[in-house]
Amino acid sequence: MEETTIVWTDYMKYRVNLRGYDLATVENIVRYSSERYVDTVTGRLIAIGKHKSLLVMIPYELKRRKLTPVTIHATSRQQIKSRIKSGRFKNE
Repeated sequence: MEETTIVWTDYMKYRVNLRGYDLATVENIVRYSSERYVDTVTGRLIAIGKHKSLLVMIPYELKRRKLTPVTIHATSRQQIKSRIKSGRFKNE
């Protein structure tokens, strides 16, 4: 099976650098995280994972085997649960 290509936008590289995240760790989360949702407002897919001691949320788009991370945010379990309860996040 053909592997998905990650497309790093200048904006995403800027956000990763600005917030002090490691690009390899971010790539690992986007590729392999088992916790994923669909954002019902934006239509984007969301990967959740640990970056060092932080829980992070990475919205991304997937089109024709090209995965494009949009941004990265620190988040909390409470925030994720709240978005699931409100219907904002649905299981992928």
